[in-house]
Amino acid sequence: MLSTVYSAGLYGIDGYIVTVECNSRSNIPKFELVGLPDLAVKEAKERVRTACENSGFRFPPLDKTINLAPADRKKEGSSLDTAILLSILRCGGIVRHEVDFSNKCFTGELSLSGELRSVRGVLCMCASARDSGFKEFYAPPENAAEAAAVEGITVYAPKNMRELVEHLNGTALLEPVRYIPNEGKSALGASPIDFSDVRGQAMAKRAMEIAAAGGHNILLIGPPGTGKSMLAKRLSTILPPMTFDEAIETTKIHSVAGTLPENISLLSQRPFRSPHHTMSTVSLVGGGINPLPGEVSLSHNGVLFLDELPEFPKAVTDALRQPVEDRQVTITRANGRVTYPCSFMLVGAMNPCRCGYFGHPTQKCTCSPVDVKRYISKISGPMLDRIDIQIELPSLSYDEINKAPETAESSADIRKRVCEAREFARARLSEDSRIFCNAQLSAADIGKYCKMTDSAGILLKAAYERMGMSVRGYDRIMRVARTIADLDKCEMIDAKHIAEAIQYRSLDKKYWG
Repeated sequence: MLSTVYSAGLYGIDGYIVTVECNSRSNIPKFELVGLPDLAVKEAKERVRTACENSGFRFPPLDKTINLAPADRKKEGSSLDTAILLSILRCGGIVRHEVDFSNKCFTGELSLSGELRSVRGVLCMCASARDSGFKEFYAPPENAAEAAAVEGITVYAPKNMRELVEHLNGTALLEPVRYIPNEGKSALGASPIDFSDVRGQAMAKRAMEIAAAGGHNILLIGPPGTGKSMLAKRLSTILPPMTFDEAIETTKIHSVAGTLPENISLLSQRPFRSPHHTMSTVSLVGGGINPLPGEVSLSHNGVLFLDELPEFPKAVTDALRQPVEDRQVTITRANGRVTYPCSFMLVGAMNPCRCGYFGHPTQKCTCSPVDVKRYISKISGPMLDRIDIQIELPSLSYDEINKAPETAESSADIRKRVCEAREFARARLSEDSRIFCNAQLSAADIGKYCKMTDSAGILLKAAYERMGMSVRGYDRIMRVARTIADLDKCEMIDAKHIAEAIQYRSLDKKYWG
C-alpha cells in the first residue's frame, strides 16, 4: 500500500513542501528511509517507532520504505517526524484510509512519549504551505502562535500523536488556533528605558533623532561615561513601529534561528542586538554546516549595536562592509547557497584611544601618539565611509548632570517627530516600493529625490573640495541632508541642512586624519 503525507522543510527563510511517501507490504518487517536525509532525519526511525508504541498504537509489522521528495534536496532537522509516523499509521490502518491528506501539512518533532516538540522555522513552513494551496497546518503547541499569524490557512496544535490521530479519524476534533494580533506586544511589554534618562548630550540626541528618521548608520565617539551606550540602547525606542510585512519578515528570521520567544506570534518591537566583541565572523554574518542567520540578519529591521568597536577583530568589522551596503548577506556552502536579509541600522561606540581620554579637557591621556593611531586605525577607511553620521560626545559638566530630568525630552516626543519625517519621506517615495528610508537611496535616487537650493549647492561644492570627500562620502552627506530637510518638512534641501550634515562627517578628519 502507498500512503502520502505532506510536511515542510526550510531553505534559508523560505519553506518548501516535502512529500512523505510510505510504501508498505506484508513481508519481513523492515524500515528504510530515503530521499537525502541528514543524521537527524535518519534518527527519526527510532523516535517514531518508540513514540508510536508509547502513544498506545501498535507499530505496523510491515516492510516499509519512506521516501522524502524532492529526493535531490537534502532534508535537515527533526520537523518531519510527525509526517513520517502518520504515513506509517495510515499504511497500518490506524489512521482511516478515507481521510483526505491532500490539503493538510504536518510538522513537529516527536518525543519518545509521543508528544509534539517545537521546531525552528514554523512561520516560514506555514507560509509555504499556504502558498502551495494547503488549507490545514498542524504544528506543535509551542509553535502554534507564530503559525497562526499566517492568513488564509487553518492552524491546529495537537499536544501528542493520540490527539492528532483522534482528530484525523473524527473521534475528538481539535479547536483551531486563533491569531491574537496584540499577543506579541503584550507579552514583550513596554520598554523600561527612555531618552529622558540621558542627561545633557543635546547634539548627540539630535544626531540619534536624524539617524532614526532616515535609517542612517551612526558612530559615537567619546571618553568613558559620556552616555554612548545609554543613547545606543535607547535608539530602538524612537524608531517607527514595524509594519505588518516587516514584522512577518523579522519573525521569520528569528523563527529559523530558533530565537523566537515561546508563545509569541509576531515580533512587534524592532530587534536590538548587541553582540560581544569576542564574536567570530561566522557569528556576525551567519554560517555553519547548515547555514543559520548571524547577528546582521537577527538585527533585520532593527539595530545592531557594536560597543567598543575597535575591540572587535578587524576581519569582523570589515565583514560588515558588504551587508551594510547590500542589505542582504549570501552564505555559500558545498550543499547550496542561502541568502538572508539584513537591513539594519549600525550603531558603533568607541573611545578615542585605548585609555579613553585622548583630547579630554581635564583627564590626562596615557597613550602615545603611535598607540592612538594604532587604536583608531582598527576602523578601516572603507568601513568608516559607510557610516553616515559621526558624533563626538564630550564629558558632562556638573550642571548638566544635575539638570532636572523632567526638562529632558521623552522617547515618545522624539518618536513622534521621527514618524512624521518618515511619513513626509514616504509621500515623496510612494512610487518606488524599494525604498523605505533615506539611507536606502542609491546614487541615481539621490539625483532624483535630493533637490538642493543654489546656496546649498555652493556650500556642498566648497566642502567637497576642501575635505577631499569620496563619492560615497558625498552620497552620505546628501542622504543625511535629505533626512534633516524631512524633519523640517522641506521639499528642497537648504544650505542649513547641508551644513548640519557636513558637521556629522567631520570626525574622520580629526581622528583618522
